[in-house]
Amino acid sequence: MRLPDFIICLLLTGCATLLLIGCNDAESDRISFAHDIRPILKSKCMSCHGGVRQLGGLSFLFEEDVYKELRSGKAAIVPGDPAHSEVYQRVITRNEGKVMPPEGEPLSAEEAELIRKWIEQGAGWEEHWAYVPPVRPEVSATAAHPIDGFVGKTLALKDLSAAPAAPPNVLLRRVYLDLIGLPPPPEVVTAFAENPGEEAYGQLVDGLLESPHFGERWATFWLDLARYADSQGYQKDHIRHTMFLYRDWVIEAFNRDMPIDSFTIRQLAGDLLPNATDQDTLATAFHRNTMTNDEGGTDDEEFRVKAVIDRTNVTMEVWQGATFSCVQCHSHPYDPVRHEEFYAVKGYFNNTADHDLTSDFPRVPLRSRARTRVLRKLQDQVATDTLSEDAVADISAAIARLERPLPVPVMQDLPDSAARVNRLFVRGNWLVEADTIAPAPPATYDKTGKPFAPDRLGLAEWLVDAGNPLTGRVLVNRVWAELFGRGIVKTVEDFGIQGDAPSHPELLDWLAVTFTEDQGWRLKSLLRTIVTSGTYRQDSRMDAVAHERDPDNKWLARGPRFRLSAEQIRDQALAVSGLLNPEVYGPSVMPYQPEGVWNVIRHVASWRTSPDGQNHRRGLYTFFRRASPYPTMLLFDAPPRELCVSRRIRTNTPLQAMVTLNDPVFVEAAAALADRARAAEPELPARQVATAYEFATAHPPDDFQRERLLALYEDNLTDYRSSQTAQSSRPEDAALASVCRAILNLDEVLVKR
Repeated sequence: MRLPDFIICLLLTGCATLLLIGCNDAESDRISFAHDIRPILKSKCMSCHGGVRQLGGLSFLFEEDVYKELRSGKAAIVPGDPAHSEVYQRVITRNEGKVMPPEGEPLSAEEAELIRKWIEQGAGWEEHWAYVPPVRPEVSATAAHPIDGFVGKTLALKDLSAAPAAPPNVLLRRVYLDLIGLPPPPEVVTAFAENPGEEAYGQLVDGLLESPHFGERWATFWLDLARYADSQGYQKDHIRHTMFLYRDWVIEAFNRDMPIDSFTIRQLAGDLLPNATDQDTLATAFHRNTMTNDEGGTDDEEFRVKAVIDRTNVTMEVWQGATFSCVQCHSHPYDPVRHEEFYAVKGYFNNTADHDLTSDFPRVPLRSRARTRVLRKLQDQVATDTLSEDAVADISAAIARLERPLPVPVMQDLPDSAARVNRLFVRGNWLVEADTIAPAPPATYDKTGKPFAPDRLGLAEWLVDAGNPLTGRVLVNRVWAELFGRGIVKTVEDFGIQGDAPSHPELLDWLAVTFTEDQGWRLKSLLRTIVTSGTYRQDSRMDAVAHERDPDNKWLARGPRFRLSAEQIRDQALAVSGLLNPEVYGPSVMPYQPEGVWNVIRHVASWRTSPDGQNHRRGLYTFFRRASPYPTMLLFDAPPRELCVSRRIRTNTPLQAMVTLNDPVFVEAAAALADRARAAEPELPARQVATAYEFATAHPPDDFQRERLLALYEDNLTDYRSSQTAQSSRPEDAALASVCRAILNLDEVLVKR
């Protein structure tokens, strides 16, 4: 008897449903090598079975090594057969001489079961997430902003809620500090408080992106990566008087919104471009920031090699997030990079003409665009008939100085007839050479599927090729870390297996693809996208739930809150006090520094405080000597720039408070802030105190803060009036200056909220 059609349909639907449920159950039970197995191997096995050591002939770094026959003749992994897989048998055995790992914490029963299931399911291999090219993820159709959609999805999974929007004055100060590194002027604070709408905010962001100070703020971030300094390093640490022209080039590039792929190519190989300009050549000073050792008895070839190795490591760290220095002496302990591949990348840099000379040869006479603009402006001034003879003489002397190009250390390759042979160093020893190695990118990182020239230009083009899985991710992650204080990948310097996994992988890939494909590698477009998101504009305060579940703001349930950088702390004090010299570009300057600081250097040059307000220029321009960096910068965690530094680790020490309370720069700034507050409110001390606070923080003090600051003023006023010591100013002025010193030390001032 034939069943009715509707019964047949019901039966078929039920069978299909059962099959789908079964498939879903099977899929959920599927073991992932990347997510489930590799973390176990990384923590328990790779110290003996990685890149440095392959005991028994086994390494878990490369797919081909995992499945090959061991020295014992057994197979480490037999897909589908745990019983004949030596790895699984060794982790479950109770034989003390055979159990793996032989030392340290053994695998738990759960970990061993994961390995068994993985082998039983076919032991499928998966690449580390960072080596798989990013794919644009789907954006939530309901999210007001793509970034908010990705972050909101994660917050829902973590049972967290986004914080409300930050108050207008807090957001204003945040975006000013993030985009130009300076606090907002009082008149802008007032105007934005009256009109904090979307249109006004968008116009504000656009204005900041076009500010000449934008390039200064982002150059500060880049110069850590470039290990920029005004000296050669090592013991004698000779001065490099013209290196500031490279800094000018970086500031100019950021201000002009040079696409980062062009920015990359010009710094690594501008001299090799067809029809290279002077500016292209100047850009290559990026890799002439390597140190030069002029100490007697040193071997120039040894330190030339050190410079080449540094360039190799820096290039791979800056653009690939790779801990490449680990591969100089052996294969990488944790990442799939072989020893030979280090020297293949080194080969791109091994043919440059520099060789550790005190002269920094080769140097090329160059002028930055900024100096050219100043020159033309002065020439135009002299052409007028309105200047006195003395003024014309002064300007003419300045023109004569600017017309002379300055010799800058740059990259140049040796001619083919003098080309060096690139060889592998046995265990990293430059004196023990082995096989000849041709320049090539590491195979694991190379997903382009096409050849590139075996020179620096070829390397640069490979780095920014659409097929490179790392460059876009690494660069957008660096920018995110600058804004939020923490990267989507926390270890911005390490995208390898030992690095942190991304907290928001879809967001990272969306930003990378959007940046490289839609935005044409333009930093300003990327920044506009991030700072207009609701995620960025959240209040930084958190409730008890968020504090318990996400104290480090990993899941972005609130806005960023962290201490300002060394440069920003100084710049802000000068800016709110009215002392800041806003001049952009130019040579390094010398602010106040105690006498004798440079005496630690054997060959001492003199530190002379710069006159005519030059000592009040931004921290970016402070003269940077590697053997004795400016003390205030060091105390607030600026690196000595002997090496590339991807991430400044923020510290909190009592010495930092000693600086902001007693450093003459901050004392002078406090006095100037007091004068500025007094000029705005000539009569009432209470209003002067409140005005000084508002100038420094971009918001008025609350009742508690106002009362405490006024009490401090009254206490100081009493002390100054009763003091028997002669005062250089009125007690009222001295008391207000003391309050301003306290204000410049407040959390609200030193921290971006």
